Amino acid sequence: MREFKRRTRVLIIDDNTDHLRGVKELITLESSFDVAGTATSANLGINLIKKYRPELVIMDINMPEKDGLQAIAEIEKLELGAKVIALSAYDDADLIFRAMKIGAKGYVLKTMASAQLIYALDEVAAGKIYLPTALTSRFFEHFQLSFREEENANSAENLLAYLTSREEEVLDLLTQGNNYKGIAGKLFISETTVKTHVNNIFQKLQVNDRTQAVLYALNNNFTNKRRAKMAV
Repeated sequence: MREFKRRTRVLIIDDNTDHLRGVKELITLESSFDVAGTATSANLGINLIKKYRPELVIMDINMPEKDGLQAIAEIEKLELGAKVIALSAYDDADLIFRAMKIGAKGYVLKTMASAQLIYALDEVAAGKIYLPTALTSRFFEHFQLSFREEENANSAENLLAYLTSREEEVLDLLTQGNNYKGIAGKLFISETTVKTHVNNIFQKLQVNDRTQAVLYALNNNFTNKRRAKMAV
């Protein structure tokens, strides 16, 4: 006796009822998937995911009350195995990047041909990631830019991490506009010792003078981070 194989189920979440109805009809007539349910709000959609356990979810990004990005993050936290395809009217690179970063397995524009949505469902159901060709280059350009910015930020934090507690004190007082004599008086050390600490700070932060050191500290939010660390 041949075993019956259940068809892959799709849940559609879209606050535009006309568009939702059209997507449901398209999937029903043109694909091998079953529509497990539909929802016009993210909260209702998440409840239906818990109830029906669909394998695929089509999530409209622009939603009232709770947007699609928040909903995708919540769906990922459920760990029910639902793979989300983001659906949007916008081809904004940052939006695509954010959706994919938090867990979306595909991104489709509402203006694209209906066949493309079916193809996206097929690809994601097969365990692949789907991005239309027209959006792929934008996504990777934005990914590379974000990676470089994050790398630079981490590099800055790493340099500050090399400072000793005393060097942090000296740098903090420099950012407040104190000269060497003033720092020496507040820390009860000699001006010569202050200069030694300052030279060490220059080397560790890879700067050449006091102005550059202060700018580096301010640009990397050194003072606020130091206050937070001391408050712990």
